[in-house]
Amino acid sequence: MSEPSLITTPLSSVWANRKCFLVCCLVSMANLEYGLDSGVIGTLQAIPGFLAVFGYQDQFIPGGYGLNSTFQQLITSLPILGGLVSSLASGLLSTYMGRRFGLWIACLFTLIGVAIQMSAAQNKQAGTIYTGRFVLGLGNGFLQTFSNIYCAEVAPAHLRAIMVGLSTEWLLVGSILAAAITNATQVRLDTSSFQIPLGVLLVLPVVLAVGLFFVPETPRYLINRGKLGAARQALETLRGSSLRLEEIEVEFVEMVKGIEEEKRLASTLGPLDIFRGTDKRRTLLCLGVATADSGGSGAWFFIPYSTYFMIISGVPVRDVFHYHIINTCLGLVACNLGLSLIRHVCGRRTFLMLGAALNGLCMLGMAVSSTVDTSPETARACLVAFVSLFLIVYSLATGLVTRPVATELVSTRLRAWSFGLTVAVSHLNIWLVSFCTPYFINPEHLHWGGKYGYIWAASNLACLVWYYLFVPEMKGRTLEEIDELFEKRVATPDFKTFKTGIREEAIRDIQVQSGGQGEGEAKSESAVAVQEEQE
Repeated sequence: MSEPSLITTPLSSVWANRKCFLVCCLVSMANLEYGLDSGVIGTLQAIPGFLAVFGYQDQFIPGGYGLNSTFQQLITSLPILGGLVSSLASGLLSTYMGRRFGLWIACLFTLIGVAIQMSAAQNKQAGTIYTGRFVLGLGNGFLQTFSNIYCAEVAPAHLRAIMVGLSTEWLLVGSILAAAITNATQVRLDTSSFQIPLGVLLVLPVVLAVGLFFVPETPRYLINRGKLGAARQALETLRGSSLRLEEIEVEFVEMVKGIEEEKRLASTLGPLDIFRGTDKRRTLLCLGVATADSGGSGAWFFIPYSTYFMIISGVPVRDVFHYHIINTCLGLVACNLGLSLIRHVCGRRTFLMLGAALNGLCMLGMAVSSTVDTSPETARACLVAFVSLFLIVYSLATGLVTRPVATELVSTRLRAWSFGLTVAVSHLNIWLVSFCTPYFINPEHLHWGGKYGYIWAASNLACLVWYYLFVPEMKGRTLEEIDELFEKRVATPDFKTFKTGIREEAIRDIQVQSGGQGEGEAKSESAVAVQEEQE
């Protein structure tokens, strides 16, 4: 067997890890539903057929129709509240039933929620659409939580940001599909103008539910449940030919040792553990990162309201739909660029700070251009430009990196509980932003228009300072190495350079099991045997 210091897991390409990449593509597709729904409900608020049923006529509003603020707030915020509830429940469900089972439950809730909303389109009852929005939110909360946990736990360390970042790719793809579909149906003046976009939401849950039969459960979950043989088999399936047998063995033993060490240090497993010991720091960091994204960046001012915001600012309806499609397509290009940069150029922490700085500048630019006394045409052009720039920057940096960082920050043993709470807090922040925004932008209330950007410029500055002071760099670390860094209470600036020891310990355990024999690979005994002997 080679010396521990000489055995390292190769930084293989995405192509070499194509099997795991395809599995993560399928599972992270769950986030497409959220992108579709956000895009559909955002653009429905500008579709004449939808406004004619659920809105009111007002000749002074461009387009001739407006929406009651309460109705607008509820259809936007109820799915977020549903997601909050399901995210809080995901810790219990995921801990005892697994990540795949949670995704199947999510698909069921999503199908039911969409069906209820489509029936609301038939009977034109606001109460029915409210119920459907909440149930759909329950499904979306589960979809986001379980899919991101799954990808974080199966991805190789050096590709984890890319494979977890696929969730942002799918969100943007969903937004593009929603924009294209609603752009095609917005010329219809009957209920089909919004029934068709809602019906498209039925496709993803069916595809995902079937696809989950062909992917394994995460090895780390199986190890936590004591199913070591199944965990080893799942890891071999996921890694395919990207690693040699001895490299898979090292990775597996490292997982086993890391999880056993966590269990040794904690006598209980429950939601309160996320606020005990070193996990308290990890949970607070994770909640802070999620809050900076969902509540501090201002993205959830633009994502659900950008089309409506542009229309009441005087941008022609047809142009608004075209801008929406262009923005989402540019966002997808920016997301792909960001995935490449975060893999080859810089770390997560740098991207978070860069995103906060540029997002703040975009918001400030929009606010200043709305304050300066210029012609209406110039003001509208500036508004469109800064909205586009913000969405591109958000897709490139903050929106892309937040999920990988959030899944890395929390411990393996408590990942379902911690990340579930994090998603719930994100939904609460999104709900607050979505609920309050109509009061700031609607003509019947404050009617601030682009001046609303001053608030978000300040909040982005605060996020930038927080990222710099508290968020550590975790690029290239395995989840077990990150666990060790937090257990040893390593300071934030030292995360990047601190030398961990768990991999060397795993290699030595394999050497002991093999009796020191072999020239570059251990005997055929697996890590399952190592663990059984330790027990």
